[in-house]
Amino acid sequence: MNDSGPDAPIAGEGAPEGILRRLYHWTLSWADHPSGPIALFLLSFIESSFFPLPPDPLLLALCLGARSRSLLFALNCTLASVLGGLFGYWIGASAFDLAGMPVLEFYGKVDDFEVYRSWFREEGNLAVFIAALTPVPYKLVTITSGAAGMDIPAFALASLVGRGARFFAVAGLIWWKGESIASFIEKHFEVLTLVFGVLLVGGFVVFRLLLH
Repeated sequence: MNDSGPDAPIAGEGAPEGILRRLYHWTLSWADHPSGPIALFLLSFIESSFFPLPPDPLLLALCLGARSRSLLFALNCTLASVLGGLFGYWIGASAFDLAGMPVLEFYGKVDDFEVYRSWFREEGNLAVFIAALTPVPYKLVTITSGAAGMDIPAFALASLVGRGARFFAVAGLIWWKGESIASFIEKHFEVLTLVFGVLLVGGFVVFRLLLH
């Protein structure tokens, strides 16, 4: 996937290319392992707080290997990501200097931290939902939400909806079309998630306007 390859900016601006490439291939190697679903759960958990690579490539590979279980893989990925997000929230709220700041430094986002924190404080659920759905490194979202003191149930709900929409969209397309759609998703993943996010957010906005 474009945003998950070893050379992609999502992996971290200052990370050595060779290390990220090895991590990427190591991640995909679990697709053919009996413990692949467990690896997907653990990867989704740690990606939400500190691991540089997203779980999408492994999710895609597992779904292709067992299409009938695609939606179960998406559920696995979603729940683990939300749980990991709560851990990332704790890092931002209680261990920011020790563990949160190194993550921001890894991504070169220290100077932007106050801007992000203000956005999460002002926009709350919508900000987390948008970031959870798109290719933004999710650990930046979780750590910043904790540092901003966002309401935890609201954070968890926005994460569940955003992460679920992202992972179930990928798994659902594989379950529906299989190999024929996989290369398209891989090639245009970033654009697809952004468009999907815009459509969902636009739908919520229209719904709120209709209510008023």
